[in-house]
Amino acid sequence: MSGEFSPNSNDPRVIRTRQLIQDAFFYHLNKKDFSAITAQDIRQKATINRATFYAHFADKYELLESVLSYAFQEYVLKQIDVEAHLTEETLEQLVISLCNYHDSSNQCIKKYESVAPIFEENIKAQLERVVLELAMSQSDGAKPPKTLAYLATMLSWSIYGLTYRWNLEERQESPAELAERVVPFMMNGTGLLN
Repeated sequence: MSGEFSPNSNDPRVIRTRQLIQDAFFYHLNKKDFSAITAQDIRQKATINRATFYAHFADKYELLESVLSYAFQEYVLKQIDVEAHLTEETLEQLVISLCNYHDSSNQCIKKYESVAPIFEENIKAQLERVVLELAMSQSDGAKPPKTLAYLATMLSWSIYGLTYRWNLEERQESPAELAERVVPFMMNGTGLLN
């Protein structure tokens, strides 16, 4: 959180204000490209003053980051067992949850393509951390940490790219069918089956 002070995140007034800001942000995302939205646009729609906005967010980029992190937690982290190992089933769950994330984003944001590059960077970074944690949880030290980090990068970027393309191609198969079809290739290509 930014600003002169950090509002108490459990205070109902703070929760309500953050919701007003996020609602105003989504309103504008559905009307125009992200690059055209200003903090003033958001403040006016949320009916808050400048100081209140900046007490919660440094700028519209931090606001977007907050919204993306929350959505990732809701659509991805709550759908997988983060204590599990990196298995075929876990990768399938990640593919399915990322498909659901893209689908939800399309429904919530009409100008999705204007924020897609920011989504990509954010999602890949969060996904990479999750995959690395899963890989490290089953590592017995046989693979160096740098190798596991490269594995996490490769898998997270593959999963993101795959689900993004699925979304662009108008979701011609279910997320489960997609996961079932492609995860075995990921498993073989990474040496996870060895």
